Amino acid sequence: MQSKPSLADLPEQITITRPDDWHVHLRDEEVLGMTVPATARVFHRTVVMPNLVPPVTDAALAGAYRQRIMAELPEGMRFDPKMALYLTQSTTETDVKEAAADPTIIGYKLYPAGATTNSASGVTDIDAMGPVFEAMELNGVPLLVHGEVTTSDIDIFDREKAFIDRYLEPITRKFPGLKVVFEHITTADAVDFVLGAHANVGATITPQHLLMNRNDLLVGGVHVHNYCLPVLKRRTHQEALQRAAISGNPKFFLGTDSAPHVQAKKETACGCAGCFSAFSAIELYAEAFAHLGALDKLEGFASFFGADFYNLPRNTETLVLEKKSWHAPERIEHKGGVWVPYWAGRSLMYQVKK
Repeated sequence: MQSKPSLADLPEQITITRPDDWHVHLRDEEVLGMTVPATARVFHRTVVMPNLVPPVTDAALAGAYRQRIMAELPEGMRFDPKMALYLTQSTTETDVKEAAADPTIIGYKLYPAGATTNSASGVTDIDAMGPVFEAMELNGVPLLVHGEVTTSDIDIFDREKAFIDRYLEPITRKFPGLKVVFEHITTADAVDFVLGAHANVGATITPQHLLMNRNDLLVGGVHVHNYCLPVLKRRTHQEALQRAAISGNPKFFLGTDSAPHVQAKKETACGCAGCFSAFSAIELYAEAFAHLGALDKLEGFASFFGADFYNLPRNTETLVLEKKSWHAPERIEHKGGVWVPYWAGRSLMYQVKK
């Protein structure tokens, strides 16, 4: 990142159209009482990830999950969670047609088996999924992709590039009518791929991948609360993501990948991957855009481009960020559990005006 700009050089407030989060993990059960209000305080629509245990694989399961989410919405808040379904090796063309008929379902999430948290039920043979991809293309159902190979012979820092070459480029070439969201991209290779692909290919970028690189994960010891998958990459890749985010190119839009893990599990040898950013999400993006001298580009990235990509109406409400130095929460306590959020205790330059 560039050196931190002086507060005096920044606008006193920024008014943007209410944003959407096109990639979030709300988890389930008691945790929803924490994640739903934190997300709905800012975002109108969210794409809710389906990697529960068991996974959300069909329209009926998604409907029941959405009801549990809405039951935790505080009175007076407007919130429209869009549900992603978990793509498995057993997903059929009939399943795709049922998903296409449900307006609360936004697409299918492709997790290569073993790629991230609760991905054991993911796809094991991507090459065999052609009939399902064709059905998605014909029925207008987007494919949301966690783009990493999982074979042990590929270095963890090269898994995104390998996935592009082996799978994503062939999929987008063979099914040009299929909308594909390359989620939480982390490399210059991914940026270049999205820029060079047809108009039906877009990408989400997280706050942690804009604000940090692998030094922030590894220098001075392993900083577990900065550990996510795909893992943070070298600075040159971070800079490519920053350029993409502030470019005004509508192929790139906001997706936090906010992913809570209770402190007791995150700070162990289990290697829980995920940055829990929901409690300061839009403020984190404002921090990144302010550092880059591009606050005027925040609204398009956060509020317009994702809605446009999914052919949904732009929101009409507005949100005000005021220049106000504050600190992200050190910890979140809920139902007897403790979570350490991303950026815990660190300063931020803007805060949502209440």
